[in-house]
Amino acid sequence: MPSDAVVGGSGLESYPGLVITGERRATTAFGEPSAPLVLGEIEGRKVVFLSRHGPEHDIAPHRINYRANLRALHDAGVERVYAAAAVGGIAPGLGPGTVVVPDQIIDYTVSRPGTFFEEGRVVHVDMTHPYTPSLRDRLLRAASVAGVAVHDGGVYGVTEGPRFETAAEIDRMERDGCAVVGMTAMPEAALARELGMEYAACAVVSNAAAGRGPAEITMEDIYANLERGMRRVRRIFAAALALGPG
Repeated sequence: MPSDAVVGGSGLESYPGLVITGERRATTAFGEPSAPLVLGEIEGRKVVFLSRHGPEHDIAPHRINYRANLRALHDAGVERVYAAAAVGGIAPGLGPGTVVVPDQIIDYTVSRPGTFFEEGRVVHVDMTHPYTPSLRDRLLRAASVAGVAVHDGGVYGVTEGPRFETAAEIDRMERDGCAVVGMTAMPEAALARELGMEYAACAVVSNAAAGRGPAEITMEDIYANLERGMRRVRRIFAAALALGPG
């Protein structure tokens, strides 16, 4: 099985350019993942693709079985997870279509099972750097190789969803230091850490966060921006995979 995985989010429910070689329906002690594991190759590198929201985008962020997703990838032999995400831009300069490689997370979620260690031994994982530094560096090097401009670093604020945030909530998040806001980085990053998998992400700014742009956030605008941004993310992932495991 491949040791690299891509987890696709909004705008990347399937993976154009993936040469599919098989499919694996997984079951775990935590239930079934959002979708079957799709086995294939990107630029000659073997990879597993998992659609976080399901192939039809019918699983809301707060209903995703993150534990099953990460456990299924781990059980399949995955060691490195490249995650794609859609986010709203908070910090100045992070306009729609910008690709961000975040380096920190603030978790504002309230109802998600966030650990594999609920019973038995107590395990505390170090989340000082929620995105694996070496894998982040590889994404940044890959972006340079692919000729894709990215924003290096930034705090990803994770909200419960599925609604968007109020302008006052975004004001608070900006005071907290958040550069972007999304709904899926946690507990995904923490669960990957508990399983010993490397984890890093490319986040596409699909819209200005509430109070930072147009009065109304429309899904038409969001998906137009995501289509443009996710094309760039796919180029980055392809270059990162081509760099090999080192």
